[in-house]
Amino acid sequence: MYRKWAQALLLCLIAAVVLFGCQSQDSSDNEETEISIVASFLPIYEFTKQVAGDRADVQLMVSEGQDAHHFEPSAQDVASVNEADVFVYSSEEMEFWVESLLNTVENDKLVVARAADGLEEAHQHDHEAEPSDTGNVQVEGAADHYHTGDEIVLTAALSEDIDYNHWHWYQRTNADEEWEAISGQSTETFTLEAPEESFEVQAVIYDNDHNVYGESEPIAIHIDNHDGDHEHGGEADHEHEEHEGHEDHDHGDHAESESAEGAGTVEIVGLADHYHTGDVVTLIAELSEAADYDHWHWFMREDADQDWEAVPEQMTDHFEYQTTGESFEVKAVLYDNDHNVYAESEPVSVLIDDHEEQDPHIWLDPVLAQDQVLAIRDALIEADPDGKDIYEANAEAFNEELQTLDEEYQAAFEDAENRVFVVQHQAFGYLADRYNLEQVAIGGLSTEVEPSPSRMAEIGELVQEYDVPVIYYQQGASSAIAQTVATETGTETAVLYDLEVQSEEIMEEDLGYLEAMRSNLEALRLSIQ
Repeated sequence: MYRKWAQALLLCLIAAVVLFGCQSQDSSDNEETEISIVASFLPIYEFTKQVAGDRADVQLMVSEGQDAHHFEPSAQDVASVNEADVFVYSSEEMEFWVESLLNTVENDKLVVARAADGLEEAHQHDHEAEPSDTGNVQVEGAADHYHTGDEIVLTAALSEDIDYNHWHWYQRTNADEEWEAISGQSTETFTLEAPEESFEVQAVIYDNDHNVYGESEPIAIHIDNHDGDHEHGGEADHEHEEHEGHEDHDHGDHAESESAEGAGTVEIVGLADHYHTGDVVTLIAELSEAADYDHWHWFMREDADQDWEAVPEQMTDHFEYQTTGESFEVKAVLYDNDHNVYAESEPVSVLIDDHEEQDPHIWLDPVLAQDQVLAIRDALIEADPDGKDIYEANAEAFNEELQTLDEEYQAAFEDAENRVFVVQHQAFGYLADRYNLEQVAIGGLSTEVEPSPSRMAEIGELVQEYDVPVIYYQQGASSAIAQTVATETGTETAVLYDLEVQSEEIMEEDLGYLEAMRSNLEALRLSIQ
């Protein structure tokens, strides 16, 4: 009996060892084939997950509620990238902090994927290769010459009717140079501010497999400034003038003044993460305790090395200021009846970010998103060549879904007569260009601060001019202020997802990229009819 028991025990031990060995081998195999990826923010994370499938571990760096524009990587984020095989981001125009992050990282084996490069790499057409079965591309609208600062508007047309709408434009200084893709030019219409030097431009259309279908002859853009006789770009300089009318308040020295004992604190409400040149910054100063004083002034400076200057005509708790292109700091000061400082806010920074005249929201165009997917695919293959077949199959399958999404947008807006939509934040330029729509931004409109009567009148005029039924707000934050604007202007409000932030709404609704973009499509139908 004992012998049989011993034999059984021995067999169990052998089986356990064999099983453990198999598990160890499986684990080892997984470690050899599986790669670690860090993706910057939500759309890039979504695209990367689709390409990687189950073969890789993908981490999201900019997580819930954080803004990808102004994100600051933590020490833990740096450590994660140090341990990763691949880091994926969109572009420096979107994630400006990437350069600093990569300078900090010490990972010689790290594969870095800049997804925006897909727009150029996937379409860096080889001029030695002959496009097959192509129609004739003609470019119209070129003038005999331009002056620096003029607006160049060209239109490419194909001689035959096809279903492709994937355009790119390329430029070179002369015939001895290579063609370079021009960022932000992805429709048949080309718009560019004339530079200092002459150049050549060419339009190229791609089929659904990202092969060149047709291309135009090079078009010469001749810049002739007539030896400097013409003055262009002479926009009036909107530099802020120093306010002269309130010397009796001794505003220049208020920073050194002591607030009255017992005065409450002042909080500034309504600040956006960034603004564009020409936006109207709308803020409100809120006092934590009730006071009988209502004598407010607002002060601004470009940086901490400058003195505070009073902003003209800003003498209530509301602040409205049209930006001129430079970032600045602003603070609110409340005076008592003797013109002494009663309370003042901490300075807040008003960041002007024009994205270097480049719209970073590439992922909101379902066609350009396909290029980003291909760039991510190539990076994963570089890091994990053994997974090439998997990554290629996954990328192809997801791009087919993106192509279907593109076709849904085309069908929805093909015969629309009203092609204008009004947004709070101008994030939808690529989408508008793709489907021949017009985006109008109410720059700087806050969902926290009710606009002044004059600002409301401006918005009302815009709504009337374009006969718009809906004003769109990002990320589902349809606040009481949004409803006030809608009521005052006779419009409705609706949500458009720009996917910059992994918001509570996105998480609660469990929206992926495709779901969010289809939600945008349905919302846009309210205006585009």
